[in-house]
Amino acid sequence: MEIKKELWGKTPCGKEIMLYTMVNAKGASVSLSSLGAGIVSIVVPDKDGKMTDVVLGYPQAMSYMADGPCFGKVPGRFANRIALGKFSLDEKEYTLPINNGPNALHGGPQGFQNQVWESREVDGAVEFMYYSEDGEMGYPGALKTVARYQWDDQNVLELTLTAECDAPTVVNLTNHVYFNLKGEGNGDVLDHVLTLNASEYLATDPTQIPLGESVPVAGTPMDFVTPKKIGQDIKADFEALKIGKGYDHCWVIDGYEPGQIQKAATLYSEVSGIEVEVLTTQPGVQVYTGNWLSGCPEGKNGHVYNDYDGVALECQHYPDSPNKPEYPTTVLRPGESFQEAIIFAFNVK
Repeated sequence: MEIKKELWGKTPCGKEIMLYTMVNAKGASVSLSSLGAGIVSIVVPDKDGKMTDVVLGYPQAMSYMADGPCFGKVPGRFANRIALGKFSLDEKEYTLPINNGPNALHGGPQGFQNQVWESREVDGAVEFMYYSEDGEMGYPGALKTVARYQWDDQNVLELTLTAECDAPTVVNLTNHVYFNLKGEGNGDVLDHVLTLNASEYLATDPTQIPLGESVPVAGTPMDFVTPKKIGQDIKADFEALKIGKGYDHCWVIDGYEPGQIQKAATLYSEVSGIEVEVLTTQPGVQVYTGNWLSGCPEGKNGHVYNDYDGVALECQHYPDSPNKPEYPTTVLRPGESFQEAIIFAFNVK
């Protein structure tokens, strides 16, 4: 495995943003940025052997700072939404910045996705580390987070997310990469075939906060148990789809057991023949079909992205878990270690 490291840019306050590119024996590559511990590109062969960048992104490092879509980055300290920006832990209430309607999203405006992480190459992998101070964005306790990316000769990208704290806190970490398996900038993903290992999903209120218990997907447009094109039902007369202008919900992964790798999703493009299988140790997968991509910074290769030009498959704990004790816990205490994995396995069909 060859790993190249270069200076990609600097923040206004002078912090260096590093770019790492991992190239495997087949010439397929993954590029990563220390801004947000983000995936900048994944270049894999299509059915004709043509190398194709299947990840949406920007040509300039600073375009990733505070971008609306959160392209490719690791949001935190709590990915997804927390209702009204409030939660209680050990009988104390905490207040977070409101940055998504009435709710807190992705750890707030200065969340992990908008921070420059420390970075290093180690044992053929790339590691990013971010130290979040006690009280940062309203969250209790200091938190040390490491995102470790490993790329192999079979075109499998493994992301391991670990965190430790010095006081009780809540943690939810994912990666927010957007795929277009036809190649970034090659139109929308409505023709992509999606399969989800999930027979239930979390219905939400109009502000996209889960109502509580999961509900069956059977007989609804939310059913991807059998492979289906993303665009088949996206315009259906169905409340969940009207709320988000498309898919933006958390599906409950069937067979979830803490610490065990489970298939979450498979995404396939008949045009390119490229397929990505997504596996994870996490209990949920948030599927977001890029419903609000229009107006984001200019993309790679001069491309202008429009709504539905990419789909994010975000393996994570459930939204608003700190306020829902019935959900798998997102509480982390001193002496414990948060450890989750997300795997993207690419092949051609």
